[in-house]
Amino acid sequence: MKGFLSSSIGKKLLMSLSGLFLIVFLLVHLTVNITMLFDPIEGKVYNTAANFMGTNPIMKVMEPILAFGFFIHILYGFIVQFNNWKARGNNKYAVVNQKDSSTWASRNMIWLGIFVFAFLVVHIINYYAILKFGEPPSTHVGGVEMHDTFKLVSDLFAIWWYDVIYIIGFIALGLHLHHALWSAFQTIGLNNKLWRRRLEVIGDIYTVIVVIGFTIIPLYFLIF
Repeated sequence: MKGFLSSSIGKKLLMSLSGLFLIVFLLVHLTVNITMLFDPIEGKVYNTAANFMGTNPIMKVMEPILAFGFFIHILYGFIVQFNNWKARGNNKYAVVNQKDSSTWASRNMIWLGIFVFAFLVVHIINYYAILKFGEPPSTHVGGVEMHDTFKLVSDLFAIWWYDVIYIIGFIALGLHLHHALWSAFQTIGLNNKLWRRRLEVIGDIYTVIVVIGFTIIPLYFLIF
């Protein structure tokens, strides 16, 4: 097992499985975030949802698993890319027109990933770190005291430059996802032409939903 995980296929498999896990997380995250638009004045729906995610015992267990998933995906992403660069450097006589054999997103996955990681760091500093280690505003919903996560997020979305970073971050993530979803399924075995085409369509639909879903929220609070 150790030998398999250290092999090229094993590394790609770990990166793909952790990526699929993060893809599922994104849908959960979007589902919670979109509730901000259900009550964009007081944010009671979003605060209730965010409080549930922050206090539910299952979610507390999932937090370190999610962090581990990010770590594995980022680590093995760099390892696989480094091995690819090394292999190309050793194969001096191989000439391949990558533009004809791959998409722009697939050729730049590592750079898109680095940009998304930088955006994630900014997001953690301005949101997660404040909730966990700072002094976030508080509110009462249905007699229950909780963090006023809605105020924290909506105040951030009222800052135009933060919205620009946020939206560009999710556009980069969308380009990353455009290639990542079908590629991950291909790695785990769904790699015939029929399934590749189906997964490309599913990946495109998923990417559009995620990018539009996450970007309309800051735009709403910036405009209105």
